[in-house]
Amino acid sequence: MDKKESFEKDRQRLIEIIREKSFRVGDFTLVSGKKSKYYVDLKGTSLHAEGAYLIGKLAVQLFLRDDLPIDAVGGLTLGADPIATSVSIESHRYKKDWPAFIVRKESKGHGTDQYIEGQHNLTPSANLMIVEDVLTTGASSLKAVQRARDAGYSPNWIFTVIDRNEGGREAVAAAGLKLYALLSVSDLIKS
Repeated sequence: MDKKESFEKDRQRLIEIIREKSFRVGDFTLVSGKKSKYYVDLKGTSLHAEGAYLIGKLAVQLFLRDDLPIDAVGGLTLGADPIATSVSIESHRYKKDWPAFIVRKESKGHGTDQYIEGQHNLTPSANLMIVEDVLTTGASSLKAVQRARDAGYSPNWIFTVIDRNEGGREAVAAAGLKLYALLSVSDLIKS
């Protein structure tokens, strides 16, 4: 089996896990306030051993295809945390060793009062991959991008496991960033 076939096989297995652990059909209100007939709570997959493994493996393979000069991976807590961790761990297999970091929604309010956890593993002006579980409008990812920029880092790319195709891709492009998505919500809908 060649790399492309292996990637597609792993991607199909991830879809199966997401359908089982994270994908729901019904009437839902999203964080953005939009109504949707689909809901994806990816934490059921990203906190599942095989799901986390596949997310990390597929993401790293995707990034290596473009030979991205990534220094670290992370995003807005909570959805990004297990994804950043799985990508970081998998990067070690390829001798990339991208540390994970967490972007807080609010500053700690005590101690160092910082928004970004894990900065001791980051170099000044580090090239960051911002990760997201599900991209809808792009607001969470772009908030993480702004926090990273404010801290002196260079967030250059955004990765999402699932793109809902509801404007997030366009918002990311308008911000001058490249989006990497493993899946779109249409990949999860059984025909």
